[in-house]
Amino acid sequence: MSYSISRYPDAAPIYRALDALLAMPVRKIRPDAMAGYLAALDRDCAASKAITAEAKKFIPGGVQHNLAFNHPFPLVMRKAEGPWLQDADGRRYIDFLQAGGPTMLGGNDPVVLEQVIGLLRESGPSTGLFHEYELELAREICRHMPSVEMFRMLGSGTESVMAAIRVARLATGKRRVVKMGGAYHGWSDQLVYSLKMPRSGRFEAHGIPAACTSLTDEAAPNDLGSLERVLAFNRLRGGTACVLVEPLGPESGTRPVDRDYNTGVRELCDRYGALLVFDEVVTAFRVGLGGAQGWFGVKPDLTAFGKVVAGGFPSAGGLGGRRDLVMLMAAGLESGKKKAYVGGTMAANPLSAAAGYFTLREIEKRDACAVAGRAGDRLTDGLKALIAKYGLPFVAYNQGSICHLETVGAMFVRLDPLRIVGAIKEAKLRKRAMEEYGAAYAAEGLVTLAGSRMYTSAADDDAVIDEALARFERVFRNVEGAVL
Repeated sequence: MSYSISRYPDAAPIYRALDALLAMPVRKIRPDAMAGYLAALDRDCAASKAITAEAKKFIPGGVQHNLAFNHPFPLVMRKAEGPWLQDADGRRYIDFLQAGGPTMLGGNDPVVLEQVIGLLRESGPSTGLFHEYELELAREICRHMPSVEMFRMLGSGTESVMAAIRVARLATGKRRVVKMGGAYHGWSDQLVYSLKMPRSGRFEAHGIPAACTSLTDEAAPNDLGSLERVLAFNRLRGGTACVLVEPLGPESGTRPVDRDYNTGVRELCDRYGALLVFDEVVTAFRVGLGGAQGWFGVKPDLTAFGKVVAGGFPSAGGLGGRRDLVMLMAAGLESGKKKAYVGGTMAANPLSAAAGYFTLREIEKRDACAVAGRAGDRLTDGLKALIAKYGLPFVAYNQGSICHLETVGAMFVRLDPLRIVGAIKEAKLRKRAMEEYGAAYAAEGLVTLAGSRMYTSAADDDAVIDEALARFERVFRNVEGAVL
């Protein structure tokens, strides 16, 4: 089985480079150049601006998904094709968002599309009853993922992690849940805790009673000593039901982990009687068909899925793992046995299940993960060369087809309790600068995730990557203090 990661980044030098980035003032885009980029977006994306301005009358914030928030206004996309997106004004962009990661084959793959259209003609998107593609998809996932013996499809990654916690609590009889600081595991009440930035606690838990996060604990990312201290303390207060891990590190590897980190987490979970849950919402079938767990050679007890499970189509999620654990979610009533209640009328509908199955088959047929990984390596190497050429303090690294470009380090500001006001002010300043970089990339025809993360796909050939690097270079030339 092949994987997208041909070389694994050493975490220590990345963190040193990020520390150096944070130690210096923000290097922003020159004001004259930024004004030009904003004027170009106003001029060239007039339809997007008008549509989203009207949308604000009917949709809170003007968009329905957090990924669509962009500075200075959201872009309205009408067409996806391979490595390209086209907006409402007919403008084309190189697509490094790829729907947040799931479209490994590129946008709107024609082979998958034709098969899905055939399914829609036959059964429609949903019948409310069982469809054979639910079996085909579950069997395909179990065939590829090392730890998955059974799979229950759900509607989203958020639901998948919720189900994992519920199963873990039922199976172990323990209540506490440990996550890594800065990691995102969906927006359920219990996990809106230390999002994006370690030690931020309930900073974003508005509308969520404190009791909902009272059983959620945080360990420092990439720090086995921190995790063991939490597990040891929890043993004195009833124990830990599960440890939630993004196997590449929090925020899809934005905070990378050492190569042996997951092995250490597995050993600690076994020692303290906690279940290990891998959140592979992004990494499953992007790192490889065996997921990050296959690449690292570490078997979690449960795996949370999302996104690519439906190949970029809606209702993308599910929970897989050991048979005895997944059976705790068995549908229907079984006398005398407790069940972890999960549901969702539209989960595992024929459309989503078929789309996921066809996508996984095509990923295998085209060796798509390896192809996308080579594109990620080429993109990252090119970015590093540009950073050196222009004497910029930026940090670029990748885990195969998941690429990171840190220009301001907004997510790495340390929330020191003794200077919390200053830290929040610094984080906001850097976040604003990051948004400006995202706007500049968009003006140059590049779609990224928040200006700092990029997902490559099997549709990204050398010509696409080279064109992308030329567009990034135009932005880098406009950075304050760039060596010209």
